[in-house]
Amino acid sequence: MGKTVHDDVLDGALNIVKNNATRISVCTTEPTTYTEAITTYKLAIETITSADFTGPSNGDTNGRKLRSNQHTGITVDSTGTALHVALSDSVNSKLLYVTTCTSQGLTAGNTVTIPVWDIEVADPT
Repeated sequence: MGKTVHDDVLDGALNIVKNNATRISVCTTEPTTYTEAITTYKLAIETITSADFTGPSNGDTNGRKLRSNQHTGITVDSTGTALHVALSDSVNSKLLYVTTCTSQGLTAGNTVTIPVWDIEVADPT
């Protein structure tokens, strides 16, 4: 028996991130809570809005995707190794999404760029 989902259903999940993410942070360790993403493991953080995303649109292979646009010149607050990027909702104190990033040593006082990246939700199989 086949499985089908309408794009609106997948877009609903992606739009929660797009419409509620207010911060993007670079972290040393995978945060599992809002506080960890914005303080405990944070190396750098920037305020964002829905305008910092493109989509939802068709995924690269199937499903749907939301693109996080590039963020440049983010001030590094603490020295450490960047391993994760987190999106959080400061209005409701929620950690919305965490992904890995290329390991990179960061030094306090410098800046960091977060390149374009996608959140993809696949069609059911």
